[in-house]
Amino acid sequence: MDLTTLFCDVDDFFKIHSFNQQTSELSEQGKQRRNRQKSLSPSEIMTIVIYFHASGYRNFKAFYLNQVCPHLHPFFPKLLSYNRFVEIIPTVLLPLCSYLTSRLDEPTGISYIDSTKIAVCGNKRISRNKVFYNLGKIGKTTMGWFFGFKLHLITNENGGLIAVKITTGNVDDRAPVLKRADKIKGKLFGDKGYISKKLFEKLFSKGLQLITTVKKNMKNKLLPFVDKLLLRKRSIIETINDQLKNISQIEHTRHRSVSNFMVNLLCGLISYTFQEKKPTIKGIEKLRQEMSYPFPLLA
Repeated sequence: MDLTTLFCDVDDFFKIHSFNQQTSELSEQGKQRRNRQKSLSPSEIMTIVIYFHASGYRNFKAFYLNQVCPHLHPFFPKLLSYNRFVEIIPTVLLPLCSYLTSRLDEPTGISYIDSTKIAVCGNKRISRNKVFYNLGKIGKTTMGWFFGFKLHLITNENGGLIAVKITTGNVDDRAPVLKRADKIKGKLFGDKGYISKKLFEKLFSKGLQLITTVKKNMKNKLLPFVDKLLLRKRSIIETINDQLKNISQIEHTRHRSVSNFMVNLLCGLISYTFQEKKPTIKGIEKLRQEMSYPFPLLA
């Protein structure tokens, strides 16, 4: 990721969208802080926290002290101390939400849906976790139990993010589908967790056909060859989830505030949208031409 390109894009976005510059810091309740004037602009703060997720560092403190301060000081001449910078990070939470929305891709007619866990602490520390008390919930995936949240994604065949939703860990994968897929047409591919007759009928009435794998105790249904082929390519969204966690680092257990947790998650997603080589389905354009895809929905 090019730092100059990132800053220009963030700064242009911030100029177009009017945000209240006097936004109060989202600090912990019960602590009084001085209303000190920030020397860094919101665009600079957003650029630094987003750039961290593409830097390869696993720890923001190490990134800030070893990369930003010694090497990026010419780009940010009014740099703050690490402690002060961490204090003002929550002030860009709302702009980051809007910026992520502007970075989402348009639907192409072929979409993939999946969810992934965002654990905020180890299972042995669930009862002692105070940061996410009454916020995170215990959920279960195919890999076992966890405490935290779920990230629900809808992507296209080019690896672009179409819709994003975060819920507590105990929410059913099918619950947020209708709102997230409200403006999506064509075909939506998912795993067994999205099997639901009611959900299929509601999406179908809106012009979206939900296609999922079947369970062992279900009768296999006849699918067009192109649908079978695209359903086998569902691993593309699993690859995206893997890159979000291992490259963009949206999941770790060192959070000390809820607002910084959200900033970390949003910046990881934004950083992924700048990724030059995203997971894609090879030969998709040829498949579209030969098979005249997307097909009209079956009556």
